Amino acid sequence: MIIPLTLMTATTAFLKPDVTRLIKSETGYSLTVQGKPFFVKGAGGGAGLDLLVQAGGNSIRTWGAENLQRDLDEAQKRGIKVTAGIWLQHADVFDYSDQAKVREQFEMARKVVEQFKDHPALLMWAFGNEMEGYAEANDPNVWRAVNDIAKMAKTIDPNHPTMTVIAEIGAARIPSINKFCPDIDIIGINSYGGAASVAKRYAEIGGTKPYILTEFGPLGPWERPKTPWNAPVEPTSTEKVEMYRTAYQNAVLGNPQKCLGAYVFLWGNKQEGTSTWFGMFLKDGNKTPAVDVMTEFWTGKKPANLSPTITPITLAPAPENYIYKTGQTITASIKTTDPNNDNLKTTWVLTSETEVYLTAGRDEKVPLDYPDALVSSTTNQATFKLPAKAGNFRVFAYVYDGKGAAATANIPLQTK
Repeated sequence: MIIPLTLMTATTAFLKPDVTRLIKSETGYSLTVQGKPFFVKGAGGGAGLDLLVQAGGNSIRTWGAENLQRDLDEAQKRGIKVTAGIWLQHADVFDYSDQAKVREQFEMARKVVEQFKDHPALLMWAFGNEMEGYAEANDPNVWRAVNDIAKMAKTIDPNHPTMTVIAEIGAARIPSINKFCPDIDIIGINSYGGAASVAKRYAEIGGTKPYILTEFGPLGPWERPKTPWNAPVEPTSTEKVEMYRTAYQNAVLGNPQKCLGAYVFLWGNKQEGTSTWFGMFLKDGNKTPAVDVMTEFWTGKKPANLSPTITPITLAPAPENYIYKTGQTITASIKTTDPNNDNLKTTWVLTSETEVYLTAGRDEKVPLDYPDALVSSTTNQATFKLPAKAGNFRVFAYVYDGKGAAATANIPLQTK
């Protein structure tokens, strides 16, 4: 999922790098930074670094290097580390048999490594993000190109490990890395619905290198039930908590021999599936319960101010598949509580449905709001008059505690 690379040309000099070492012992693999143990308690994205530190996080991950100078500098100010991503083109849109193009990509990566190898906030390099594509992932040209870049990086920069990031661990991914990528030290695994079983499946498929869970979170739109018009049903923010919890307990804490830590997705906000699906924060900056569960994992303690809880939205009337007449009046209801007994307020919104669902970091168009559709509302209920046109829509409920924490739920519907 994410972001292409824009190359920097300036040369940056640093006094001295912090050295990251990958250690193999009788008990398994571990990382050290400047000789001290380092377990990755990270998040994907660079938004809200002060909040990340407060939550107990110690690292961020980038997908591309277009803002790497800024990301490294901001991390250094806060005493945290950066896994620096260098974006490699995806095999479905890039010909890895074209040696000229592959060489151009190699040179781009080399310049980034040379420029930033001595920055004291650098933890490791991450070459590519799901560059193998989403099919069999068995093209040797892809894996050789990845290894060539990793080998170059190890020559130029012996102070930081190399990683490549893959989309899950199925098909030929792990066997190909084992065969073609001896210079890759660590495998980054992006997994959502399958995260809880990553450790078991990784062993079964022959994984030998240490890994980092580089993306995890709620089940993705591609993994959830769909309406007849193909709208994915999003879990509530309360339901998502158990998805984060189960993934982290099993894939990360449950495999100390191989797992070096994790980067939760996404420390920020984005439109993917919906505006609330993956972001651990709302657009207005309020945190969701996903932040609370990760804070507990990272620090061993729950945060003082916990986010509200919320039930799935119910609609009345409730025709089959929530298909309504144009202009019909409906009522949406939730139940919500606050662990700190804060007074809660709910913002209710009707939007159009996402037109095209995208993954792998491709930008989705933000759906339109219909503010005039809201007739009346309370904390637990809202009445809407649906638009007088046929279409696909979604009702959102945003519950706020007034102290920086929120809960979310939504439900898709259709008018004919």
